[in-house]
Amino acid sequence: MSEALSDGIARASSLLDEAESVVVLTGAGVSAESGVPTFRGDEGLWRSYRPEELATPEAFERDPVLVWEWYQWRRSLIADCAPNPGHQALARLALLRERITLVTQNVDGLHHRAARAEAARLAGQSPEPAFPLEVHGAIHRDRCSGCGHRTDAATGEEPGPPPCSICRALLRPDVVWFGETLDPSVIGAAQEAASAADVCLVAGTSALVHPAAGLPWLTIRAGGAVVEVNPDETPLTGAAEISLRGRSGHVLPRIIRD
Repeated sequence: MSEALSDGIARASSLLDEAESVVVLTGAGVSAESGVPTFRGDEGLWRSYRPEELATPEAFERDPVLVWEWYQWRRSLIADCAPNPGHQALARLALLRERITLVTQNVDGLHHRAARAEAARLAGQSPEPAFPLEVHGAIHRDRCSGCGHRTDAATGEEPGPPPCSICRALLRPDVVWFGETLDPSVIGAAQEAASAADVCLVAGTSALVHPAAGLPWLTIRAGGAVVEVNPDETPLTGAAEISLRGRSGHVLPRIIRD
């Protein structure tokens, strides 16, 4: 580890220790280290379809079985992935400290799995404080396309989307599709936490996808500091109090002290 990175990690750790309120924003880079596919570019092709062709309300209305099969395939790939040390460190932070809010742009559910594992390791503590606000939804849940009722994801044995147990409309993955708006209660809670945070810790995100990309700027406008962890520079780098070049799975466990 370089001297500059080591010094930056020490400074970031001190900032987190001194903060009364922290908001954490994670992006695809955190989960990529666990082997979660990005589903972009050629590697995202499935039966010659691209995500932009399937992840839409129109595609589901036109061919719900096709869209459901694609998401069941995606779920099977994600099921083979496991939380990495970055997920685990963030789970511990939220379980061991007050006023920590995790926010993620990822839909893979790895933060949830890390929360459950770390809570069990901490003598059966409830994992809920380490469950993130999922601004783009979650692939490990289903949502009724009619009444909006949420359930755990159905198994992969159904030939198509099963009916809702309440209204009998078709279930769909509980994710935000292209052309849909974010859940105002979820993004609103994230914005409120960012505006009240002393520190915004941003890991593995390009800082380009809005409105989530605006969360660190809310912390800055309120007088807080931003700590960025990313292998590459982003549009946020110049405004960050500390910007650490490295993978989140390597850097986050060193920033977050148990």
